Amino acid sequence: MMTEVLLVCLIALIAMNVPIAFSIGLSAFIAIFTFGKVPLFLISQRMFTGVDSFTLLAIPLFMLAGSLMDKGGISRRLINLAAAFVGHVHGGLGIIAVIACMFFAAISGSAPATVVAIGSIMIPAMISAGYDKAFSVALLAAAGTIGVVIPPSIPFVTYGISTGVSIGKLFAAGLLPGILMGLCLIAVCYVVSVRNGYIDTSIRTVSRLQALREAIWCLFMPIIILGGIYGGLFTPTESAGVACFYALLIGIFVYKELTFKLIYECLHTAAVPSAMVLLIIGCATAMGWITTAERVPHAVAASMAQFTDSRLAILLLLNVALLFVGCLMELNAAIILLGPIILPMLLQYNIDPIHFGVVMVVNLAVGLLTPPLGINLFVANGLCRSVDFKDIVVKVMPMIIVLFALILVLTYVPAISLFLTRFI
Repeated sequence: MMTEVLLVCLIALIAMNVPIAFSIGLSAFIAIFTFGKVPLFLISQRMFTGVDSFTLLAIPLFMLAGSLMDKGGISRRLINLAAAFVGHVHGGLGIIAVIACMFFAAISGSAPATVVAIGSIMIPAMISAGYDKAFSVALLAAAGTIGVVIPPSIPFVTYGISTGVSIGKLFAAGLLPGILMGLCLIAVCYVVSVRNGYIDTSIRTVSRLQALREAIWCLFMPIIILGGIYGGLFTPTESAGVACFYALLIGIFVYKELTFKLIYECLHTAAVPSAMVLLIIGCATAMGWITTAERVPHAVAASMAQFTDSRLAILLLLNVALLFVGCLMELNAAIILLGPIILPMLLQYNIDPIHFGVVMVVNLAVGLLTPPLGINLFVANGLCRSVDFKDIVVKVMPMIIVLFALILVLTYVPAISLFLTRFI
């Protein structure tokens, strides 16, 4: 009964538009208070235990690194680099936006941060060049989802903590799927641009060599982060600290664009979403403790086993469930809540937890594009308020369909995700 009360309260609070962290925490409190099986102070104790982790420091540090790189002029130089190579083709500006998002994803690990950093520059540029406003906003919202797949990825850190899977291997597993996401969106952008005649031959303002020379310091950052992790020089958390230090150095001494005022803004920009994510993780840990004590994961696995014994069918059902959850729940909260529940099922059906971690994150990333949650859509729409939200939803649908197809490929071809993990 405690589980039923927990779920009913959670659904009711979410339906009432209560913030997800408070919905989770209040549901856990009400469930324990109603049945009185354990002391109430255990909720706060479990919340504290959930965030008392060295690994979790990677979340605010990666957010801070991404903010410092954005304010330090990295976004503009990455865009110039992409423009120098692909700016002259059909849909050049759109392709530049997607490539820049892929580069920035290897710095920030956050989808909304990627949308803001690249979209604030590229959306006005695309509109000025004659691109449809709704298409421009939709493309940047879709490209921003790559920010949580290409490593370093905050959701991969969250998944690794909640399931005990190696975060380093998750980072390696996310690289090829993230690149494929970018290529899929580039293909959509190219097709739409050819049909509508979107082309601007005057985009390339600097030579490729000059653009590469200006952006070379930006390109070193993901090499340092990922090379350090895979080379065993430091942990993902330590790499986040190194990334912040590197961003400060090049922002202050190389590009000379970071000031004390901007650094303060970066700290504020990173602190607010980090606090939100950590509060969600703390509350979700308390709820996860209740569901584990009530043996919910085992009950779910058993019921799924009764429904079907096909590994392929189980993967399809999990995909459908994740796509639905992604429409309603914040990505990190969904991972914390569902990760421990799904893990026993994965082991029962001999599904690699690292492979499924990639599938789960990509699945939930698509939820950033689907109302009613659709965080990326709202963030991108905020960068161009003259566009009707319904028009953006219509324009983003082809991109969502392509990403759905990619999810199926990643689900049933695990070698794509697991190939690079063999070298770690």
